[in-house]
Parts: sequence; C-alpha cells; structure tokens
Amino acid sequence: MGLAHVRSRALSGLNAPVVDVEVDLANGLPSFTLVGLADTEVKEARERVRAAIQNSGLNFPHNKRITVNLAPADLPKDSGRFDLPIALGILAASGQIDVDRLADFTTLGELSLSGRLRPVRGALATSLAMAHAADPSALLLPLDSAQEAAWVPQVRVAGADSLLDIVACLQTHEQAATDTPNSWQWLHAQPPAPQRSALDMADVKGHAAAKRAFEIAAAGGHSLLLVGPPGSGKSMLAARFASLLPPLSTEQALESAAILSLMGRFDASAWGQRPMASPHHSASAAALIGGGSPPKPGAITQAHLGALFLDELPEFNRAALEALREPLETGEVHISRAAHHACFPARFQLIAAMNPCPCGYLGHAKKACRCTPDQVHRYQGRISGPLLDRIDIHIEVPAIDANDLLHAPAGASSADMAQRIHQAAARALQRQGHPNQALQGEALLTHAQATSAAQAMAQQAAERWQWSSRRVHRVLRVARSIADLANSDAVAVEHVAEAMQYQRALLQQP
Repeated sequence: MGLAHVRSRALSGLNAPVVDVEVDLANGLPSFTLVGLADTEVKEARERVRAAIQNSGLNFPHNKRITVNLAPADLPKDSGRFDLPIALGILAASGQIDVDRLADFTTLGELSLSGRLRPVRGALATSLAMAHAADPSALLLPLDSAQEAAWVPQVRVAGADSLLDIVACLQTHEQAATDTPNSWQWLHAQPPAPQRSALDMADVKGHAAAKRAFEIAAAGGHSLLLVGPPGSGKSMLAARFASLLPPLSTEQALESAAILSLMGRFDASAWGQRPMASPHHSASAAALIGGGSPPKPGAITQAHLGALFLDELPEFNRAALEALREPLETGEVHISRAAHHACFPARFQLIAAMNPCPCGYLGHAKKACRCTPDQVHRYQGRISGPLLDRIDIHIEVPAIDANDLLHAPAGASSADMAQRIHQAAARALQRQGHPNQALQGEALLTHAQATSAAQAMAQQAAERWQWSSRRVHRVLRVARSIADLANSDAVAVEHVAEAMQYQRALLQQP
C-alpha cells in the first residue's frame, strides 16, 4: 500500500489554481477510480496513463485498487494536463520513483500511449500565474510547452520528451542531484526584440482626415467607427492601426502572450506585438465574448491590449454587439455558467467599419444610392444607440477618385505617426497613469484642464444637440488626446471644436 501527492495546476480563465493530485494504492479488487469533478477528457486519463506506463517499460500496479483524487473537489478540471501528475503519482505510490523529489515540482502534461509527452494548452498562462503567486516550485512540462513557459523569468522551468525521461531523474537522489539532468532540460528563454509590422500607413493614399482620426484614437486609446462606401479603404486603414500603437511593456507582452497560450495560438515570432483580432460578421456572441463550459475566451480577450476590428458592423448578430457594451466600459468580461465562472481581461480598442446604407453608396459623389430612406434607417438602426455612444470617434471615409488615387503623394508613414502618438501617450501616462479613454468622472474634469471657453463650447453643443452625459465626457476625452498631440497642457477651444467633428450622427438622409 502507498500514498503519493503530486502538485499540479488547473486553468480557470487566466488563473491557474493549485490542484493536489493524491494517489492511493490499496489492497482489494483491482480498479482505477478517478474523482474530483473531472471532465470527460480527464477521466479518459486512466487508459492513457495505464498504456503509457506499460509501454515505457515500467510496472503498472494491476493488482491494486487505485484511487486518484484531484483536490479541491469543487474545482472543475478539464483537458489532458493531469495525465503526467497522475502517472507520476502512481509510480511514486508504488515505490518506483522518489516521492520526496516530487514535492519540488509542479507538473503538467498529456501522455501518448507510447509514453511520449504532448504539449498542453495554457503553459505560459500557468507559468505567469505561478510568478504572480510567488510559487517556489519548478514547473515540469512537455518540452514544447516548456519552451513557451520559460519566457517568464521568475519561474524555473524544465522540459522533457517522455515519461521515461522524467522517471530516470526521479528514481534516486544521486541521479537527480545535478542541476542539469541528462533526461530533461532546464530552459531559460530570452524574449526576442519585437518586430515592426510590415503594414504601413504610407501605403494608404489620401484619407488625411481618417489618418488624423486614427492618430487621435491611438494616442488616447479611443474606439473608432469608420463609415464609407465599399472599396474606400476602411479595411486597409484598420489593418494598419496596430502599427501605430505604443509598444507593449514586458509585463503587458507576457500577459498578451499568456492569453494566446490559453487559446492555443501562442506564436513566438509575434512577441511584443499588439494583437489584432478580426472575427467574421457571422461570429456568434460566444465566439466574440467567450463562452462554453468551462468558459473559454473569445475574440475580445484575444484582442486584449490591442485592437478588435469588426468589419460590416451592422451584419453582426445584435446580441453579440450588445454584449460588447460592458467590456468597452470595464475592460473585462465575466462569463458565468451553472458550475463555472471566469473573468477574462478585455482592454481593447474597437475599430468598426460599415457602409452607410445596404447598397453602400449613400452620399457617394458619382454613384447613386438605390436604397429608400426606410431601408437606410433600418440598416443603421441595427446598431443601438448605447453601443454607438461608447464609440468615441466617428469618421467618414469617402471614396477617392481614381485619378487622385494614382497621382496622390505618399502620406505619413506609420513610424512618423507612431512617434507623435508615443509622445502623446507618454504625456497622458505621466499625468494620470492611464490612457485618456479611461478618464471618468472627477478625474476627467481634473486632468482635462479645459479652459472656460472650451467648457462653454462643450456645454452649448450638449444643449443644442441634446447630447447625453456620456457623449459630453466622450468629447472631453477626445479633446484631451488632441491637446496631448499638440503638446498642450490645457484643452482649448480648438481642441474641443475638432473633437466635436468626430461626434456627427450616423444617419444621413438622401
């Protein structure tokens, strides 16, 4: 008879709560029981673990009653990440490896039937959670997963190719005494320098007003709505938005990479780059916001610290669009199910694009619109007022004449625009510690530093056009970003006047 404890971690959102894998071998009718609120793929570990131990040339205790408990019992567990700790627990309880050595490690890994280790989802997220919790144990993973987990410098990470490699290092103290065992590798990854985006704003001819709006949005963290006919360049502009954003700090880059790791999309070549998510307009609310059981992150979490581009905005499901309202305000999304609850970060900039009408040519200089006023009203009415009220900047992107397009000089490059944007963003961070878009209530009035004439202009506009309080604050936030780009300490009349130009109503009756 034997009892062994192996330390592991589950995934719950971006958190990685500790799971104690307890293995008990007892006399009695041979069986293999797994308890502890395990999902289907976790329960299937019994067959994978049995085959992996046998095919690795190790002894599986067929004549024992095996009980595996995943504690705490009320924490949901999913995926095959518990295969390795269960196998090590069985080997330790049966005396084949040193149980004391296991106390130094947190282990995760999926086993193949041959005993090889398969990578697990969320390795970097787990490593980052251990760093935040100041967990002193080393993280033992499949080699592919260990290479991404090692990007967190505060955590010691070891990687192995197979179960047999790990067992060879845990059999005796003498074999495991060296710091670099032959059967596994201690990894120390150095993040590469972030690469600049290959997409450049210089490729976009004309559209000086739209580029100015993008510059303001990037400097202040504001959301943006582009309205224009088909082929006017809305998608081309949006694709280059991420190249304007300030670079990620090391901690932000780790958080962004951890989210991609959680979604199984970690890419080392994209380290330090602002993420850009572009879901298709047929995406469901669960794909956009997140969902499932247990909850999985959606596109808005993938766009965390970057941009979310929604092309053909009115074609999205109404429920999916309305679900964006809370994340746009709070910067996070809460997903609750009967037995699960998860909170995912979602501080993204929304870049939305749409046609002005169903045919797309309302207000076009050369093409006639075929839509009736009622059709235009219904089409634009698919986007609710509360959602539009949360989009800081509305800008028209008109079609450019072919002759002007061919002979237009090259505009400002992303590098030139980014330099001004970074300086303005740095001013905001130095002044208030966060982007202008996050200014609320008394903090907005304090840091906007609007002159009396600027305040009077904003008040007159609000009374004339019956603006909501949210829209008035929106104008002041955008004006604050315009003032930062102008290197001005105070928000003046000209800054408010320009900000008001980005608040025009969508509807434009023919």
